[in-house]
Amino acid sequence: MKATQTVQIIIEKSKDAFWAYASGLEGVTGVGETVQLAKESVIESVDIQKELGNIPNVDYNFTFNFDVESLLNYYKGIFTNSALEKITGINQKQLQHYASGLKKPREAQIYKIEIGLHRLAEELLAVKL
Repeated sequence: MKATQTVQIIIEKSKDAFWAYASGLEGVTGVGETVQLAKESVIESVDIQKELGNIPNVDYNFTFNFDVESLLNYYKGIFTNSALEKITGINQKQLQHYASGLKKPREAQIYKIEIGLHRLAEELLAVKL
């Protein structure tokens, strides 16, 4: 059985693209016009680096660490600002400023967004149909 390693993928928005890189795996990067394309690109980079022998040939589990702007834009079609306001307690206008990059959230606001999303995820995991 092949060993498994968890790797944190950081996703950030630049002026014209989304960038992704693996924390702790040198040379593992990706880019795309969307978050999904950046995620696919960085995972492909893992496979290439494994083939080249630059990183260990193990199975990797990925966790994704977003900046707030990227996260809000990635899930824009799923969460409205109204829904996010309900689960985070942050008003819609402020959320829109974060999503547009007009303002950067303080650590306390980032924490409120993360906790709100995790709380929702826990509730959804408990649903049975």
